[in-house]
Amino acid sequence: MQGMTLSLQQRGVLQMTAAMVISGTVGAFVFESGQGATNVVFFRCLFGAIALGAYCAAQGLLRREHLTRRVLLLAAAGGAAIVFNWVLLFASFHHASISIATAVYNTQPFMLIGLGVLFLGERVGAARLGWIVVAFSGLLLVIGLFGTPVGGHGGGPAASGGAWLGFGLAMGAAMLYAVAALVIKRLHGTPPQLVAFLQVGLGVLLLAPLADFQALPQAPAPWLWLLGMGLLHTALMYILLYAAIQNLPTPRIAVLSFIYPAVALAVDHAFYGQQLGAWQWLGIGLIALGNLGVNLGWNPLQRGERGAAGA
Repeated sequence: MQGMTLSLQQRGVLQMTAAMVISGTVGAFVFESGQGATNVVFFRCLFGAIALGAYCAAQGLLRREHLTRRVLLLAAAGGAAIVFNWVLLFASFHHASISIATAVYNTQPFMLIGLGVLFLGERVGAARLGWIVVAFSGLLLVIGLFGTPVGGHGGGPAASGGAWLGFGLAMGAAMLYAVAALVIKRLHGTPPQLVAFLQVGLGVLLLAPLADFQALPQAPAPWLWLLGMGLLHTALMYILLYAAIQNLPTPRIAVLSFIYPAVALAVDHAFYGQQLGAWQWLGIGLIALGNLGVNLGWNPLQRGERGAAGA
């Protein structure tokens, strides 16, 4: 029994690692596709819906008992939030760089805590509040409280106005992700791959009127980047992620989640030459530390006593 548990956890670690590595490369796919944020998300949803739909059909998940009115309404609400979260996040890459936008976007757990306090009556203990303050301090450093704000990939730091627009878009994306997570919590018991399929299917319908079909790629290469986002960053990533979540404890998931921003930083530096200042690196570290403190339930005020993991 013990060997089986270890085997499942090892598999979960591999699945979670692969999912986070894939997620960390999404910024490169956005840039190399040469498309605007709305078109990128539309085709991500389109190709992702086709792949996830085939997967759900093969797994027998498209059953009537799963597709109740309640499930469809909640999936629609969460889907709208997650789709426009992608639009804002991808738009932010052009103004605040992949590195900085990803760091700002990783404040999403704190947004979720705030929504839980406002709408679910949840309480925030002193330790968790302290970690939120740590992460918020990191956010101030990342967005240029000291030094010049880091801009998009147009060649060096952008003007402050452009960088601040990128920060705002990334913050808006984080808030929409938190809203989606709050809604998805109410879909407990529904196969998560089916929820993802419903979400991206809705994304196709929502973004079809907004997509610019006059600006579609004329060469094969951009289409391959768009197809990759649908198959890799949507279908495969969600399948791996949800399988890992089923096999791993929350603390392990929280730690492995930081592979995503680490890969995003590496991609931004290696392929786009993005250079961050010492204050930005310190800020990213503080956001990561605050994230871990919240997710792992660290409580420095009570030595030896472990808090409850999860947000």
